[in-house]
Amino acid sequence: MLQTLHAMLAPAAMERLTLLINHVLRREPAAVDRLLPHAGRCLRVEPEGWPAWLPPPPALAFRVTPAGLLEWCGAEPEAAPDLRLRVPDADPARLALQALSGRPPEVQVEGDARFAADASWLVENLRWDIADDVERLLGPAAAQALLPVLNAARAGLARAAAAAQALASRFGAPGAGDSGAGPGAAR
Repeated sequence: MLQTLHAMLAPAAMERLTLLINHVLRREPAAVDRLLPHAGRCLRVEPEGWPAWLPPPPALAFRVTPAGLLEWCGAEPEAAPDLRLRVPDADPARLALQALSGRPPEVQVEGDARFAADASWLVENLRWDIADDVERLLGPAAAQALLPVLNAARAGLARAAAAAQALASRFGAPGAGDSGAGPGAAR
């Protein structure tokens, strides 16, 4: 039952994730410009250390479109991507906290040097401006009223992520310390 539910929901979730990624890319022309030369090329995100108790993530393979955006390759990605982005400590809760607090995840990049440099730039510099989207959706007055709440939530998430990282480091959780490979570190 759980496997059937996962098989039904995972593709829909990946399609929505791809729409969100493309929304963020479209809002930053420099990001689209960096992807345009790589049209037709495939990149794969490979989470390592995914918790065994969770269903495995769907294939995280994307092809760059001629418009400089991404399309999900579906459940059957290419055998050999042009670029691999390995996420060494793929604890979903930690990754979500990092993303919501504005910190890029640690990523090891392997593949074509130019594609890798552009992907590293995206990982390090691309951010979702939630406040701007709230303003577009609800209008400037409502956004101004919600902005302090959004900023407080973001600051709280950043503190929670830092505290969780400190606790994990203190108690020796695997992958909790700094491995020396920062965002975009190539191997």
